[in-house]
Amino acid sequence: MTDILSLKVEELVSKIKDSQLTSVEICKKYIERVNEFEKDVKAWVHLNKKLLLEKAAEADEHRRSGKPTGPLHGIPVAVKDIIGTLDMPTECGTVIRKGKSYSQNAEIVDLLLSAGAIVMGKTATSELAYLGPSKTTNPHDYIRTPGGSSSGSAASVASFMAPLSIGSQTGGSVIRPASYCGVVGYKPTYGLISRNGVLKTSEKLDQIGVFGRSVEDVALLAKVLIKKDNYDSATVHYSTENMLDEVKKGPLFEPKFIFYKTEHWKIIEKKSREAFEYFIKSFKNNIEVFDTPSYFKHIHKYHQIIHETDLANNFAIYYKKYKKKLSKYMQDAIAKGNKHSAKEYAEAIDFMKRSYESYQEVFEDYHGVLSPSSPGVAPKGLKSTGTAEFNKVWSYLGTPCISLPVLQGEGNLPLGVQLIGARFDDHRFLGIANWLEKECNK
Repeated sequence: MTDILSLKVEELVSKIKDSQLTSVEICKKYIERVNEFEKDVKAWVHLNKKLLLEKAAEADEHRRSGKPTGPLHGIPVAVKDIIGTLDMPTECGTVIRKGKSYSQNAEIVDLLLSAGAIVMGKTATSELAYLGPSKTTNPHDYIRTPGGSSSGSAASVASFMAPLSIGSQTGGSVIRPASYCGVVGYKPTYGLISRNGVLKTSEKLDQIGVFGRSVEDVALLAKVLIKKDNYDSATVHYSTENMLDEVKKGPLFEPKFIFYKTEHWKIIEKKSREAFEYFIKSFKNNIEVFDTPSYFKHIHKYHQIIHETDLANNFAIYYKKYKKKLSKYMQDAIAKGNKHSAKEYAEAIDFMKRSYESYQEVFEDYHGVLSPSSPGVAPKGLKSTGTAEFNKVWSYLGTPCISLPVLQGEGNLPLGVQLIGARFDDHRFLGIANWLEKECNK
């Protein structure tokens, strides 16, 4: 009997196409995992098992009828609960939206459906995709945080309750949960995936990301989601035709990396620091360690100005009508956002362009930048989702980044290495990530 949970997504797609597996069989296997682990992990906010099996049966019938199938036909995909779905509530992690739905599917949900995928259910998010923690726990240790805000999206894949999931990142909401939960988390270049129909927290910083158990898995999902959308002006035309082939092929010659320890190196816990030092030593022929560029220290300040100002603008009605129903995290952020001046905001936006122009010079000599995905393993306690100090720079610059679960820290808990690339170089970037993943797993 095929071990469904051990197969890569591309293998699942192939076996469905060749009638070696059915979508119903795959979904039943994942439902078994949900039945076993959801009571402890609490990754889901909406999952109708009966409806899921009905959709899987429809997908199987569609294939048997000889109709054309898409690149994710019959594959269940978990979706963060800030992404609009017509047939499920979209509550965005706040009691203010309890039981409420969006009036249409988000663009990326329609792209999933066009590819033949099944929206499996909605995964837990921090309150309004900010810092107020969700109910989700870490699958590796239930007393630890899974990270946020894409808490349930990372935890559902890590606990094998879903093969793939979609999340979002404004600060570190894909990379950090991926690191804490021990899965691959990929945030493409800003502008590649539409946010139309997704909760807006910050126009300049919000980015869609994906989770899987390998680089090839996340590349296959991203390939389906990357598309120009006239209803999201940030999106661009970008060909994904040969994306998966290039990912598998990898770099033409051995890549060279810069490792930025960053000014936050001192906050990394001892065991995790030792793991990163071992990683750097293991790739001594490929990695050069550099001091962080001086302009990075300004980015954290500017990211905060943009983020808080946009939160204040986008959630002004919630703040006015339901302030007491918002967490202290959100109340404080909106209060600060209301105090930032137009001049400060304009400076923060302007610095994006200037700082990226400096950063991209790296790629004249190197294939990518490496850094920790997080300051260490998932912290104990469920009252915080951890810190995004190692992620905000890349969200601000809009670069592609990916967390690879290739290290272990304290207590043998997962620890991610973050790879960062150049904007709109995602094909090559993922190929390099695939190379690094394979080298680490030798």
